[in-house]
Amino acid sequence: MAKKTNDIYWNNYLAAATSACSAADYLCECLKTYDLTKIEEMLLKMHVFEHDGDSKRHEMAELLAKAFVTPIERDDMADLSQKLDHVIDSIEEVLQAIYINAVTSITPEAISMAEKISLCTVKMKELIAELPNFKKSDKIHPLVVEVNTAEEECDTLFLKANYEYTKNREGKSPFDVIAWREIYTALEECADACEHVADTIEAVVMKNT
Repeated sequence: MAKKTNDIYWNNYLAAATSACSAADYLCECLKTYDLTKIEEMLLKMHVFEHDGDSKRHEMAELLAKAFVTPIERDDMADLSQKLDHVIDSIEEVLQAIYINAVTSITPEAISMAEKISLCTVKMKELIAELPNFKKSDKIHPLVVEVNTAEEECDTLFLKANYEYTKNREGKSPFDVIAWREIYTALEECADACEHVADTIEAVVMKNT
């Protein structure tokens, strides 16, 4: 009975991770088929994923407020919910940065970073799916490492993208350089957010096994 009762928490996390994957995939789609005239439409669709993430966080908060016993410590569960929500927020902020800076075309480096973020969210979702078995799973640690590795690869892309854009700045305005630095930073934050989820799960497993 306890296991079934706990499913409501695990399913909430999994739904939030699924929304993050969908948001990351949509970000890739937006960047690969970018059209400035459709940016407001893109923002509206992306906000649907962000709103869904917020809903899952509020739902978790209500569950924890009413629960007598939780599968792991209440504060840890709330923290994980917040960090999952932050992943989706960060993905939305990439499109917002593109919109604010009125970007007319997308760099190949930005697309590469978005693809790496999509991979991060997939690995993060696999990690969330393993969470119900955290006391005996042998997959959690390797998945944490995979998320961390993907984040490090995104860091490398971030540095290279900024370097290449600044190095080849001839004919570009200072505004363009600053705008792309902001966009690349927003992309890198998405990978960081996924890593924070993975690190939180690893810490929870260590505390509870």
